[in-house]
Formats: sequence, structure tokens, C-alpha cells
Amino acid sequence: MKNLLLIFLLANILYFVWGKLQTNETEPGVAVLNESELGPPLDVTASRDSDTVASVGAVLGSGEQVSIEAVVGRSCVTVGPFRVDADADSAVLEYNNEGMRAVQRKTRGQVFVGHWVWIRNIVDDPTARDIMRRLNEGGLGDAYIDRTDPSGLKISLGLFGDVSGAEKIELQAQSLGLNAEVIPSTSERDVYYVDIGLPPGRGAGAIVERYGEDRVLLRDAATCPE
Repeated sequence: MKNLLLIFLLANILYFVWGKLQTNETEPGVAVLNESELGPPLDVTASRDSDTVASVGAVLGSGEQVSIEAVVGRSCVTVGPFRVDADADSAVLEYNNEGMRAVQRKTRGQVFVGHWVWIRNIVDDPTARDIMRRLNEGGLGDAYIDRTDPSGLKISLGLFGDVSGAEKIELQAQSLGLNAEVIPSTSERDVYYVDIGLPPGRGAGAIVERYGEDRVLLRDAATCPE
């Protein structure tokens, strides 16, 4: 009985060793397949939509060309307003010479004239003449009576380009007991703008630095040259 058990154990060991010798070693993560297991080859047919191909081809440089502006948009700035068309023409010439598309555009707009100093709401001529006398005696001899305002008489003490000069005259008149005030003035007239198309990679920093932020419109506020 003991010999039979040893023979049976030896047979199992020999079978295990034989099985190991028949196993094909493969690398981890590698699947070994026969060609017959892959099935029939795929039949791939390209379906082309003509509109899609045309638009993609335009971007990549193949197919029918379209305007690059329709694909990537335009970067533009508007400079102005210029009071004189010659100043706008000079800007157009300068930026065209730099390789940019620049055009002049004329429109109507409110233009700052200056700072008026007024004495308003004068009730009648005798009162106006008395104020004029006091102004002359106080060293403000350039004042004059303005009768063009439908709301009543007023006296002008001058028009000033800078507010500091206007405020100086205002204080001088107030020191005489007169109710003077500074009023910014505008008028409607022809003004000129320059619309500039920026080339790719070109920013508007130099334009803003030259003309100031208040005279340069960017992004959606700007108008692109036609």
C-alpha cells in the first residue's frame, strides 16, 4: 500500500513538470493572437460633407479659400475725434505706411469748446450795467453782456481752454460779491475718426500711449476699416 502511494505521488509530479514544459512563455501585457482570430478586414468609406470640407480646408490652407477674418475675427482700434481733417489724414498716412489698413471717417459730434465763465440770471438791463461797472472796477474789463440767451441776460467773463484759468476768473468775480460760475461748453460740428485694422500680433499699446486712453476705442467699441 505504501509503495502504491509513492508511485501515485511520483506520477503527479511528472505530470506537473510535463505541463510546465508545454506552456508558452509570454511577456506581461502582450496578447498573442492568430490572424484567423481577427475576422474580415474593415471596409472604411470616407463620408465628406462639402460645406464642412470647404470651411476646414480654408483654415488649414486647402480647399476653397475664404476670408481669414470670418474665421479668426478682426482686431481694430478707432482714434479720435479729430477736429481738423488734416490731422486725421496725417494719422491715416502714418499707419498705412506702417503696413496697417487705416481709413478716415467723418461724422457729426459734440466737440468740447472750452470753459466759459458766466454770470447768469440777470433780471434786467440796469442790473447788468451795474454788474459791468463792478467788474471793470475789479479789473475784469473784458466782460460783456450777452443777450442771445432766451432765458435772460447774462454776462460773459471769458472762454478758457484750461479749467484752472476759468476758475481763477470765477474766484476773482466772486470776491466782488458776484455769482460767477464755470460752465464747460460743447458745440455740434463735423469731427473725424481714424479706423485702424491691426495686423496679427500687433497690439494697440503704442496708439493708446500716443493719443491717450480717452481718444482710443478698443475691441467692440472700435469700428473696423471698410
